[in-house]
Amino acid sequence: MANVNAPSGLSPVQYKNASPWTGGGRLYFIASTDANAYAIGDPVTLSGSGDSNGVPGVTLATAGTGSPVLGPVLGAGGIVEGAAYTDPSNINTTIIPATKTKGYYVLVADDPNIIFEIQEGGAGAALTAADIGTNVNLLAGTNSGYLSGWTFNNASGGAGATIQLQLLGLARKPNNAFGTYAKWLVRINNHQFAAGVAGV
Repeated sequence: MANVNAPSGLSPVQYKNASPWTGGGRLYFIASTDANAYAIGDPVTLSGSGDSNGVPGVTLATAGTGSPVLGPVLGAGGIVEGAAYTDPSNINTTIIPATKTKGYYVLVADDPNIIFEIQEGGAGAALTAADIGTNVNLLAGTNSGYLSGWTFNNASGGAGATIQLQLLGLARKPNNAFGTYAKWLVRINNHQFAAGVAGV
């Protein structure tokens, strides 16, 4: 059976020590002047600013070698610090719009020890078991209206320590196999809280 084309960005699954992911994240702020749309699973990076209470700011990550990643958005849309992660004026969406009239609070999985699942994408040949351990870059994509459309670029593999992700193996789940749209387990290699390493 062919793999299903259903990207969802970076989805946390466990920690590097093999313990289950706890579901925890850290609070960050997206300014009203930010011009990007956001969905759950989208990778972000520190913006270099924050809100008036000192909550650190984030902005959408840039795909490509040399661009560090903080982690993906886990919960999006809160407009009051400490309140629910939803916009009371539009409770039916988890998408933060590109054009904003207010700032938003988001939860981010920023621990460099988290392992994520992400779909293979790009114009290169489908990857194989021989690519495990290789470093690859993210590939931007448009959200589905619910979840991130980001994947990783299967044509970007290499050994550089500033490449964004490292492939840890195929996600062991039903209806997933090597080939187009395969789901992989990865760690963030070029992480803002940890130095990257060369792939193998």
